[in-house]
Amino acid sequence: MRTGIVILPEHPWPKARRHWRRAEELGFHHAWTYDHLSWRSLRDAPWFGAIPLLAAAAAVTTRIRLGPLVATPAFRHPVVLAKELMTLDHIAGGRIVAGLGSGARGYDENALGGPPLAPAAHHRRFAEFVALVDRLLRQDVTDHDGPAYTARGARMIPGCVQRPRLPLAVAATGPRGMRLAARHGQAWVTHGAAAAAPGTYTEAGALALLKRRSDAFQEACEETGRAPGGTDRMVLGTRLVPGLADSPGRLLDFAGACAALGFTDLILHRPRPSGVFGGDAEAFEDVVAGAIPEIERL
Repeated sequence: MRTGIVILPEHPWPKARRHWRRAEELGFHHAWTYDHLSWRSLRDAPWFGAIPLLAAAAAVTTRIRLGPLVATPAFRHPVVLAKELMTLDHIAGGRIVAGLGSGARGYDENALGGPPLAPAAHHRRFAEFVALVDRLLRQDVTDHDGPAYTARGARMIPGCVQRPRLPLAVAATGPRGMRLAARHGQAWVTHGAAAAAPGTYTEAGALALLKRRSDAFQEACEETGRAPGGTDRMVLGTRLVPGLADSPGRLLDFAGACAALGFTDLILHRPRPSGVFGGDAEAFEDVVAGAIPEIERL
């Protein structure tokens, strides 16, 4: 099992730089940041753009894989996003993973105006978004006419460093989104329940939920003809359960239970001083530094 870390885009670069480099030093396999215009209880606090932040992180790291978690159609156009992802992949030397999601209702969509989409239209837009990003990143020139998006001779030259394109990690909690992840993604991402506030589950409750989600994703793979084990399965552990990294034993037990459910990657959030994902960052680093080698052997 691999480990990842989410570093929220809330710090001025001199401080953020230390966090991204430290993630690599600690042995995390991948590091992510939230791609939102603003987010939940932090919407009136400092919050920076994900794409330029990832470019800066790529320039100060050498090994760790990087990506947005997740880019959405709430304020991203597939043509512009694909160009930026391709560029990031070159800056990072082929270390970018594109997390894609449908987008939660609220701040991101409201910032650009317009009426909210009905659930069916919301999913149709996401399906078109994912399929078009997939196509754009695979070929030099793309034309597309769809209900939500248009592309006219969109160029992606020279293409991604990773071939045929950089990996997509598609976030989904429902069956339609899971089928998209199985069809287009190299990874499926979940934190269990779309509407749940961060850290609202007990470990037992989280694992029961993740079993149901993992079983549903297996069904989606079978329906789309994706080979069993052909898609990585990523879980945002600390979006579900607070304090997972309070001790090595607790973290290892949860990681082992997730591995038994078929998950390949456990993602944690770097603790903040207070509030959402609050915790002791130094204690967190001490725990994960010792636990990561053990988790990798699961």
